[in-house]
Amino acid sequence: MLKAQGLTKQYGSHVALDRLDLDIRAGDIYCLLGANGAGKTTTINLFLHFIAPSAGTVEINGVDVTRHPLATKQDVAYIPEHVTLYGTLSGLENLRFFAGLALGRALPRERLLELMTAVGLDHAAADKRVSAYSKGMRQKVWIAVALAKEAKALLLDEPTSGLDPHAASEFSELLRRAADQGVAVLTTTHDLFHAQQTATRVGIMKSGRLVDSLEGAQQIARIDLQSLYLQHMRA
Repeated sequence: MLKAQGLTKQYGSHVALDRLDLDIRAGDIYCLLGANGAGKTTTINLFLHFIAPSAGTVEINGVDVTRHPLATKQDVAYIPEHVTLYGTLSGLENLRFFAGLALGRALPRERLLELMTAVGLDHAAADKRVSAYSKGMRQKVWIAVALAKEAKALLLDEPTSGLDPHAASEFSELLRRAADQGVAVLTTTHDLFHAQQTATRVGIMKSGRLVDSLEGAQQIARIDLQSLYLQHMRA
């Protein structure tokens, strides 16, 4: 679903991403760990074609992102660290607007409410202005947009940053539900607990390179992820 081969990004003499290989399948929750500047956000930006690769290839659902940037966006939903919504509109109105942009048609109120309920926002919250929403509630609206779009892949950049433990747990559960429905999830994070509780696969990045990979939720749950991560950061 999400595939990178030899993916490289250079800015002059600086190598931001160095020959990255990834193959994230439907149902995977792949967490990329690493310090600031490790190449995590660069990877997300390359999948979204916000920037062009210096070398290598990047594909979504078998389609080359560089050659077909618009077509590949049909299969993916992106959730940034800070979700931008219209504060003067309600959650439901925001969902109607952004889902309409994604689908090219307006959804009826009943369907919009179904989507809001699916992400854990009740009818009272749906009609509140987004300016009164917490960060976690804003992210739920964006997950609802992804559900409306029936996105095959989710790309997330530091989604649990700034969330309290309860909101982070709720968000992790939404990702697990999406993966159970066959969605491929690629998320960057500094949150080792979130990665250990949520991921089916983990990659550790340093200085633009993937330096370690872990496969399988059971293996990830058993390992001392913090010690492994710090070992790589000190090397």
